[in-house]
Amino acid sequence: MENTAIALPLALALELSPGTTSTALTLSRDQSAELAALIATDLYQLLPTANKARLSVVGALFDMVELLRPGFMVWDALSELARRVPRGRLENVVAFGHHEGRMPMPVLEPDARHANGAMRLLPLSLLAPVACAPTLGSQLEATLMAQGQAGTRSADFLMRSLGLRLEHARYLTRNDLLALGCVQYEHANLAGLWQLLETALLTPSSEESTLSARGMRFCYRDGVVQAQSPAQSLLTERADSAHRSHLFASRVFELRLYAALLKAHHIALRFQDVSGDASAGYLLEPMAKIDPDAGPPALYAHEARGLGVVTLSLAQRSQSGGSRVLMHAYPLHAASLAVLAETLAKRYGTREKPHALGCVSLDKDGRLGVPGELLPG
Repeated sequence: MENTAIALPLALALELSPGTTSTALTLSRDQSAELAALIATDLYQLLPTANKARLSVVGALFDMVELLRPGFMVWDALSELARRVPRGRLENVVAFGHHEGRMPMPVLEPDARHANGAMRLLPLSLLAPVACAPTLGSQLEATLMAQGQAGTRSADFLMRSLGLRLEHARYLTRNDLLALGCVQYEHANLAGLWQLLETALLTPSSEESTLSARGMRFCYRDGVVQAQSPAQSLLTERADSAHRSHLFASRVFELRLYAALLKAHHIALRFQDVSGDASAGYLLEPMAKIDPDAGPPALYAHEARGLGVVTLSLAQRSQSGGSRVLMHAYPLHAASLAVLAETLAKRYGTREKPHALGCVSLDKDGRLGVPGELLPG
């Protein structure tokens, strides 16, 4: 196949029956080849002109987050492998599966951490000659969403080979999958996050800004999502202390959700105008440099019902008797709290166990802070 052929990315979407999980995530080479022949029959019946293109199939089940990553790496790897293979015995159909438990490229190995979703996706690609690719692409978009039900033999083969029970099995274009992702994120009240993801996936050199459902600003730029910190987002709020504390906790929850999903999509997250990202499982927001003439610094834990510790504040007593906040630190999941506390304790020479505040502590101006009377002299 000439390198000038255009790749038309597709997927076989498998909706699992309730209570079903994927016991196996990949097929062997022989199983993948058998499945590819069945898929070719399905596609050629749906759209006879598809036989002008080379069908490539990878025998692996992925979650949506694994396919919708910048560069569409799984599809890119599949097309790259297909271009290397001479025309085969299955009338221009090629398949890739595991050999001795290993897939031909690491990117084609599904991550078991994402294997519990109700929908699994098996990537496909059609390598079409340049002359017919635009027409074939348009036909696929018009046909698969409306009529793309997988054949009975293909569905039965997958259920037998992977130990699955299926509700539906349907062919989708990549654009169909993007549309499905948009609907799912909007349904989860994450339309703002989808705006950022869509830009990162389709126009990565562009910039995109959005306001989250709970009122935090996010911006995508240069391959990174930059977030307004929950503490900074409080500065423009006009509400009483109790409401501000509740709003702060809800924004930390939202930040954690954004962080988890962006990580799954392989997109970095950091605070605006702050170096360092969320790859360590936490985000740091420096506020001031340590004053060697003030009291020793200590760690304090802001807590919220149902969330536990939402933020650590590093603070020291100022020379006037008040408090100086040196840093706010946000653990993005429960497992990162201990690592975060240890990191800050070593860096600033404080004790590792934070002082529990029992609430989200705000100062008289409604900013996140630490009461001066709790600070060591």
